[in-house]
Amino acid sequence: MAKIVNSWTEWDPLKRVIVGRADGTMVQAPEPATVRDWPKWGFPKGTYGRLPQEMEDAANAQLDNFVALLEKHGVAVDRPEVLDFSQAVTTPDWTQDSMFGVMPPRDILLTVGNEILEATMSQRSRWFEYLAYRPLLQKYFREDPDFRWEAAPKPRLTDASYVDGMEFWEYAESLPDAEQIERFTKNKQWNLTEEEPLFDAADVGRFGRDLFVQRSTATNGAGIDWLRRHFPEHRLHEVLFWEAHPMHIDATFIPLRPGLALSNRQRVPLTEEMKKLFAMNDWEIVPCAEPALPEKPPLCFCSVWLSMNTLLLDEHTIFVEESEKAQQQQFYELGFEVIEVPFWAVGPFGGGLHCATADVYREGTLQDYFPRQIPGY
Repeated sequence: MAKIVNSWTEWDPLKRVIVGRADGTMVQAPEPATVRDWPKWGFPKGTYGRLPQEMEDAANAQLDNFVALLEKHGVAVDRPEVLDFSQAVTTPDWTQDSMFGVMPPRDILLTVGNEILEATMSQRSRWFEYLAYRPLLQKYFREDPDFRWEAAPKPRLTDASYVDGMEFWEYAESLPDAEQIERFTKNKQWNLTEEEPLFDAADVGRFGRDLFVQRSTATNGAGIDWLRRHFPEHRLHEVLFWEAHPMHIDATFIPLRPGLALSNRQRVPLTEEMKKLFAMNDWEIVPCAEPALPEKPPLCFCSVWLSMNTLLLDEHTIFVEESEKAQQQQFYELGFEVIEVPFWAVGPFGGGLHCATADVYREGTLQDYFPRQIPGY
């Protein structure tokens, strides 16, 4: 039987990947973890509904084109199932008036070696999102005897998991970014409490034996502690960046190849141990280029820093959004072959090229890229 699941890093040669779909993606109904407020685009605070059909068609066309590019470069592609994301969902503790979508598999699936771990997620609208991926995971389980299929403990997501519910966001977003960073980021305290472990898979950066996990508005300290206990053979490092309300590390800090990482030029690392660890192991950290867009597209909750949300085919070749010319030029100068991909229409559906994918198989084995460590970090 063939080995299907294997991936230790973000840069080993990619051979199989999951790519999401835009179908049925919702502007989520308000909930304690997130509140959308886009009156200019027809969704003032408190409203919700399906993203416009013409946007969905454009996003799916770009996703399908990306799939064709991947396959042209020898990568097998799997796609998740589409659910009715407009339906209300209920647990014994709460009812949420809508789900979200299935475009960004990176948010929920974390591949480490021969294991795919379903993240807890921290938004009620995304609590049942794992169901879209279960047919694929069941197939991998049947066909790959070495595949470890794991799911983190499903959180209850009662009001006890959130600080001040939806009122938190109204207060936080009334403050300038610098004040939010002083009050929330530097105290590692945003909207989530420590009631239960919570994390999104996209807050984890994979560097072989070392995993770097961002504390964020989706990942709390208990979630990082759970991940540390779950991966005892790895060294798990908590990281923090100069950002008002962080969510997902892959538009902030990404590895490019052994010894080289790309850092958001505004969201600089705040964790001193992290900077020391990279320096003492001879890793170079380069600031990313300026993004092409001055502001994010309509109905998009992601930032313009999707400019650095890229996908490595291997440590020499990288997929980059086609309008991000400055970022492409930087990658050329760093010695990469760049494959341009039109992808900004996908942004409102949950992110960029890295967000839209989840590794299934990359060639390679577990390696130690940080042989010199800092005790206690």
